[in-house]
Amino acid sequence: MAKVTPSKSGKKPASKKDSAIKPIKDFIGSRSLPAPVDRLEDVRRRARRFRDKFLSGPQVVYYKSFDLVRVPYPTKYALLNAFSLPTPFLHIINRLFIIQYKTSDGIRTLLFSPSDVDANAETPFFKRLSQSFGPFQNLGRKIMAPTLNTVEECLKQVGLPPEQVDYISFDHLHTQDLRKWLGANGQPGYFPNAKLLVMKEEWNSIQGLLPPQSDWYCPNGSGGISMDRVVLLDADTDLGGGVALIKTPGHTYGNHSLVANTPEGIFVTSENGVSADNYNPLKSRIPGVRKYAKNTGMEVILNGNTLEIGLDQYISMVLEKEIAGPSLRDPEFFNVMPSSEMSGFWLFPGTSPTFSFGQLEFGNLIVK
Repeated sequence: MAKVTPSKSGKKPASKKDSAIKPIKDFIGSRSLPAPVDRLEDVRRRARRFRDKFLSGPQVVYYKSFDLVRVPYPTKYALLNAFSLPTPFLHIINRLFIIQYKTSDGIRTLLFSPSDVDANAETPFFKRLSQSFGPFQNLGRKIMAPTLNTVEECLKQVGLPPEQVDYISFDHLHTQDLRKWLGANGQPGYFPNAKLLVMKEEWNSIQGLLPPQSDWYCPNGSGGISMDRVVLLDADTDLGGGVALIKTPGHTYGNHSLVANTPEGIFVTSENGVSADNYNPLKSRIPGVRKYAKNTGMEVILNGNTLEIGLDQYISMVLEKEIAGPSLRDPEFFNVMPSSEMSGFWLFPGTSPTFSFGQLEFGNLIVK
């Protein structure tokens, strides 16, 4: 079982339901070498070995992604230093992932990146952006940040009862308000049986943010949540049945990536990058990206709104693409499916990705 951290009350926020969770040891010590280039190549070698092993294991029972909301996001962050046009924003589509997998304790259901779209709008950066429309805020939001689905609607589409959700998780907690899902201050949550899977470093960060971080976190988004609903992870974690959470620090200290073995290969999901172009910029047709990669030797382009630990983010993105491997849909790009994926929009010229995944579905949902 993966190590969990006790809450202040001394109780461990884990239960018998978590008995299938186990630590992954493949990357222990992989970032301990003194030279950055040696750390990078050690991670690359380990990622390739891990990929081979993970591919030989079980596949998930069900995997489906849903579009939740389109959000304007500064190009200077999404394509750090690489974009050559003056277009200030691009669109990213925030997505929900429903994943089912087999464990020794039975079928488990994970929701990855279940964003509470309305509550998340209180994130300071996006709230200021909305207020910049003045009296036309509502119209501006409909055009610039339209809601496409809610989490509740997505579950209804596939017939999944909220009671059947065992876990929720996010690659990091930027913009996330967790209270609706887990309950807070004595109020019940929408998912009565679900626990949050989160890296200890990410949970610790939100207990005391610095200004460069706080602009991107929803105020009090975890306030009043019982630690009985939280599983703090210390390490890379095998959830069972073709699903893992791998530590990929960089975008935030506690960033992790979802790794899922599907009929279309391994998909890796985080927001270290916002497009397939970020993971293979030499093949990009986005203005400026290929030239920037050639001139600098950059193997990946960081999503850099906070840059908590930039060198680690670079190494993490290489780890992600090496675990994912080439996409069957376009082998020039990798099977890294961003949790918020860049999408073309007529108001933002030059910001269409060279390749995108769209919405994916594999397998058949099991409803108990």
